[in-house]
Amino acid sequence: MSHVSQPKHYENFPVASLLCPKHLRPAVMALYWFARTADDLADEGDATAAQRLVDLAAYRTDLHRQLGGIIDKYQWPTLYLHDLLDAFEKDVRDTGAGYHYQTRDELLAYCHLSANPVGRLMLHLFGVDDDESKRQSDLICSALQLINFWQDVSVDVPRGRFYLLPKEVDSLEALCRWTRGLMMTGSPLCKRLSSNASWRFGFELRLAVQGGLRILDKIEAQGFDTATQRPKLHAWDWFVVFGRALLM
Repeated sequence: MSHVSQPKHYENFPVASLLCPKHLRPAVMALYWFARTADDLADEGDATAAQRLVDLAAYRTDLHRQLGGIIDKYQWPTLYLHDLLDAFEKDVRDTGAGYHYQTRDELLAYCHLSANPVGRLMLHLFGVDDDESKRQSDLICSALQLINFWQDVSVDVPRGRFYLLPKEVDSLEALCRWTRGLMMTGSPLCKRLSSNASWRFGFELRLAVQGGLRILDKIEAQGFDTATQRPKLHAWDWFVVFGRALLM
């Protein structure tokens, strides 16, 4: 498998912050680096599409070793990890074919593989297993993934990734409104988690939700033009995010 160094990517959303209980941080960081490394295999460097798929297949075969016993220790459902790898493989194939997404349902189907498994694994870590929590987690995770798409147009298009729908189907403004609606529909999960033993996770999730919504604010403020400028959260924005998270 091709060597991939530890990625140094800009992240708009918190990852394994001090809010996460100390005993769970190794699992959260293992999941983060697992996903980032797989993303690099699918995206970075000058490997051919065929070689990327070979590397991802090898990474899949070596799943348990890559996660250093985390799967067994926390009894993670490996289905969700395989879903993540399915998403990365899909990216490679779609990029090679120059595929353009056509409908919102297609985008959500992709999010089902690329984003929702992360939320499900986090719920599992905190012992949350009810259907309503899973449904709302899926909505939040899908919204966060979509927000990444909308902010990264200037990065994705040169790489041959086309997540924006055709203009005659949906403008970026309409897609952002839709995404905000998904996020708000899932957001009651934050309050419910904050009221029980998972309160740390609940507040972490509040920060993620408000971080995503703040990015949508930024996209709107620049006239929904992310083809030339990628919005980022700066120090002042995080004060806003924290304040809004407290008020949720």
